[in-house]
Amino acid sequence: MTTSEKSEQASRTLCLEGELTIYRATELKQTLLAAAEASAAVEIDLSGVTELDSAGVQLLLLAKLTANAGQRELRLVSHSPAVLDVIELLNLAPHFGDPLVMPTPAA
Repeated sequence: MTTSEKSEQASRTLCLEGELTIYRATELKQTLLAAAEASAAVEIDLSGVTELDSAGVQLLLLAKLTANAGQRELRLVSHSPAVLDVIELLNLAPHFGDPLVMPTPAA
């Protein structure tokens, strides 16, 4: 998995690519928590996520809780099909409060 960031003053976008699984949990935890604590608003772009397991879901939940605790905003955007499947299966859409929208294919 690779991550990339785009910053604009008080907001930040973190783009995740590849697997968001237990095999990457330790590495990604620091990245997600740092993003959730560093900016007033963070978007996590999930369009490049190819696999999501329960450890990945826990990381997203932890990032959301961390942002909320600091009175910051964290949004999940551009959900990949793999992410949509897991969020829908676990009925987590209401918890995250983000619209479940798949990225549009490039022309």
